[in-house]
Amino acid sequence: MALNNVKETPDAETDVLIVGAGPTGLTLACDLARRGVRALVVEQSDTLFPGSRGKGIQPRTMEVFDDLGVVDAVLASGGKAPVGMVWEDGSRQGEHDMFERPGPTDSAPYGEPWLIPQWRTQQILHARLTELAGGVAFGTALTGLSQDTYGVTAQLSTGTAATGASTIRAAYMVAADGGRSTVRAILSIAMTGESVDPAPMLVADVRIPALDRLNWHVFPGGSAGYLAICPLPGTDHFQVVGQFAQGEPDTSPSGVRELIGARTHLAAAEVTEVLWASDFRPRAAMADRFREGRVFLAGDAAHVHSPAGGQGLNTSVQDVYNLGWKLGQVLRHGAPESLLDTYERERLPVAAQMLGLSTRIHRGEERRGAATMQLGLGYRGGPLASGGAGALEAGDRAPDGPLPGGRRIFDLFRGPHFTLLAVGTDSELPVLDGAPVHIHRIEAYEPYGKGLFLVRPDGYIGWAGEDTSGLAEYLVRCC
Repeated sequence: MALNNVKETPDAETDVLIVGAGPTGLTLACDLARRGVRALVVEQSDTLFPGSRGKGIQPRTMEVFDDLGVVDAVLASGGKAPVGMVWEDGSRQGEHDMFERPGPTDSAPYGEPWLIPQWRTQQILHARLTELAGGVAFGTALTGLSQDTYGVTAQLSTGTAATGASTIRAAYMVAADGGRSTVRAILSIAMTGESVDPAPMLVADVRIPALDRLNWHVFPGGSAGYLAICPLPGTDHFQVVGQFAQGEPDTSPSGVRELIGARTHLAAAEVTEVLWASDFRPRAAMADRFREGRVFLAGDAAHVHSPAGGQGLNTSVQDVYNLGWKLGQVLRHGAPESLLDTYERERLPVAAQMLGLSTRIHRGEERRGAATMQLGLGYRGGPLASGGAGALEAGDRAPDGPLPGGRRIFDLFRGPHFTLLAVGTDSELPVLDGAPVHIHRIEAYEPYGKGLFLVRPDGYIGWAGEDTSGLAEYLVRCC
């Protein structure tokens, strides 16, 4: 939905109001802050989310975190996913690796999923946001909103430190407030989907000193439903996931202990602490649209799914990685407002693909493999993909690779700018006065081939060609 290229909101107190301080909202806030975009995050809870829920970070999301300056902290706080150990009648039946592990390469430096509890990921992102002079208004819920040609007016449950008022005016709003999104409900945007599994699930964080941390322990469970206990790297915690083919989950500490005692060789008393627990029903559903005027839906507010395959947090982070640079271009560089229309056009098909993949993995129809690592996702044929050269087409992910002096191609991309790569070619380069484009020549490199490649701020090829024909016209659409 275009809004006639109106970029200014004269009475705005912030450029972007972000509702929700989960990984989605915090990632977007970090990205906007480094672009000089004023953003306010409001979170109805008094603290960051305390559980491990989205614990698997896929290689493509690690690349996003690399760009945002948090990957070192994520690496230091997590670890590789342990190999599964199947148990039956109190005995180990053998190992079963739930993942394909191709390992790092020059073009893809993060070669397998990285486990880190969601609460720790959020702490890292929140710390990065603080470094960038941003912050979160905790204990502040959205209670209503209205919008007009110039912006969005939000009603909040309490005044924020930024304004002291319980009403705030923003140029745009982003709903990052989860599967039960208040924003989506206010806008009456429907979710269309299906039940993935009629059996409810329990997820909990526990301490079990008597259980080894060398494996991801799997208890098939028969007619009662399976149970899995995964050690969480960087902590002394385990994440417990249990299926309830019969009955309903009891998320109380005693209920979690009784579940583990009933389905494993462990005694209930060996669970020394239950730190957090929740229940859910696996469902795959997607919002009918990702945009309503000046309000955007992202993450679980836009799509919910089974946690199988570890796609949720990752797809959510990549939603706002797609949206953040577009908001920055419109708000700070005068790009046409129609650029924001491409968010839904690019991300909705990706979300639909992710929902299908998660459902197939949940039902045992597909194994966690290359598709779950998300390195193959892209925007070929999309509204911001133009041309091709060498080994790549516009819309493809831009590969990493080594450069002289110990640098890497990703080092050239890091930051909020576009990057024009001249790879193995002496083609004349343009003078781009005022455009946020960094230009580099590098030697011919097989994952690229030869040619000119304009890399978007989110690491995808926007335009490619043998010479600069069409480049200036493309930049007008984005810059």
